[in-house]
Amino acid sequence: MNIIIARNKAEFDKAAAAVISRQIKKKPDSVLGLATGSTPMGMYSELARMYEKGELDFSKVITFNLDEYIGLHRSHPQSYCYFMHENLFDKINIKEENVNLLDGGASDSQGECEEYEKKIKAVGGIDLQVLGMGHNGHLGFNEPKTPFESITGLVDLTPGTIKANSRFFESVAEVPRRAMSMGMKTILHAKSILFIVSGSEKAEVVAKALKGPVTPEIPASVLQLHPFITVVLDEEAAKYL
Repeated sequence: MNIIIARNKAEFDKAAAAVISRQIKKKPDSVLGLATGSTPMGMYSELARMYEKGELDFSKVITFNLDEYIGLHRSHPQSYCYFMHENLFDKINIKEENVNLLDGGASDSQGECEEYEKKIKAVGGIDLQVLGMGHNGHLGFNEPKTPFESITGLVDLTPGTIKANSRFFESVAEVPRRAMSMGMKTILHAKSILFIVSGSEKAEVVAKALKGPVTPEIPASVLQLHPFITVVLDEEAAKYL
């Protein structure tokens, strides 16, 4: 486990983007697993900047996103499809056919998850999976007590996650209660992982995830078992390590 502790936000974003940049330069047709939320936004801005400067080529890159809310159409401003296009895809030269996103508006959510899992396997798996972490240690929408052998499927969001995500909506009532998410097993099968966390409010769970016992109670603790993981933290998130 390679742990990088950044002194400020700019350093954090550059360190995270550098991991993805190295992967793409090493393997131009890399399969990337991508995450949403406030933490990777600066990293995506840095990747877009690198593309604009001619330092990165995304034309052969394939992507799969971690998760999506059930019930939000892809055009909804809070859908993760909208987020990815707004923050990355519309700013780089990735091909639309190489972008894979779970469809929150699908009529058969379970079938959507099963097809997604098949697509990941069909391209040979994910080369580099980007992960953030929720306040309760969740990865994607895999809440505490999610079995480590889970694959892409339907999940019920906990009250804590609903409350945390309500900052992106006009009210808590508008936050979807269910989602689709890559499973723990799907995530762990990635050949390498980039784990990014910032903020003092997550420092305690960061310490539990990286130094505590491996337990479904802290889903991110399973990352200790992965052979190739880079962790990028800011000083606040790393203060208990």
